[in-house]
Amino acid sequence: MTKIFALLSAGALWMSAAWGQFEQEAEVVTVPVADGIHMFMAAGGNIGVLSGDDGVFLIDDQYAPMVPRIKAAAEKLTSAPVRMVVNTHWHGDHAGGNERFGEEGVMIIAHDNVRTRLSSSHFSKFFDQEIPPSPAAALPVITFSDDLSVHLNGQTVRIEHVAPAHTDGDSIVWFAQANAVHLGDVFFNGLYPFIDLDSGGNVRGMLRAAESVLNRIDADTKVMPGHGPLADRADLEAYVTVLRTSIERVEKLVADGKSLDEVIAAQPSAEFDAAWGQAFIKPDRWAELLYRGLSNDQ
Repeated sequence: MTKIFALLSAGALWMSAAWGQFEQEAEVVTVPVADGIHMFMAAGGNIGVLSGDDGVFLIDDQYAPMVPRIKAAAEKLTSAPVRMVVNTHWHGDHAGGNERFGEEGVMIIAHDNVRTRLSSSHFSKFFDQEIPPSPAAALPVITFSDDLSVHLNGQTVRIEHVAPAHTDGDSIVWFAQANAVHLGDVFFNGLYPFIDLDSGGNVRGMLRAAESVLNRIDADTKVMPGHGPLADRADLEAYVTVLRTSIERVEKLVADGKSLDEVIAAQPSAEFDAAWGQAFIKPDRWAELLYRGLSNDQ
């Protein structure tokens, strides 16, 4: 698993084209979260899993080739089938399994903007790559604008859209009875996050979304990040500190008229780089992301 995470961290996590690097090595690691709730860690974004006699509810579904392995891991938890998948956003490492699940009749749920993004071609300036539209079977069949509740296996699952943060279609998924929450890519635990400005993401919005969750949880809450290990409130608080400090420093540099090169040279996240900047987004790219977002006043 460590090797797989390293491969993912080194490249474009969210692009399905990255699959070939680790196709033969990816495995599903099941992490207990609460009674009937687990987190699957494998070749893409972390999957939240609610299982029981009513069926399996998945939060995200990684890459298409992972679907058989995801289903096999779920079958170890319950004999009931996968019934629903909710996408926390549209990126391929979180929604790449949609087509296969959709073809099997699994109900796919997401925010309105996720269906819009998946339905059209998209160019990422950050990765210099064109992403084609997804096939019809991959598109969410239930969409919502603000929030939605799902009642399954004795749990009320609350899916809440947040204002633009990682993208313009992010959802936070709450398990009230279990005191657990899945943040999707609003939270990268232990590594600098990718903020997809080309998909409506917002630098300040990323901080606001993470802060809003932090203010609603306690020390006992189990926090599932989009990437990185299972977390708690202290881990999310550390992440918020990294975001807030980095943003404030780059905001000041931008206000002082500094160029991108000058912002990178200033090393605005220096004290966090050793711990947070050794994975997917390196320190220079982190400074670039913040500069792009803040200099455009997003």
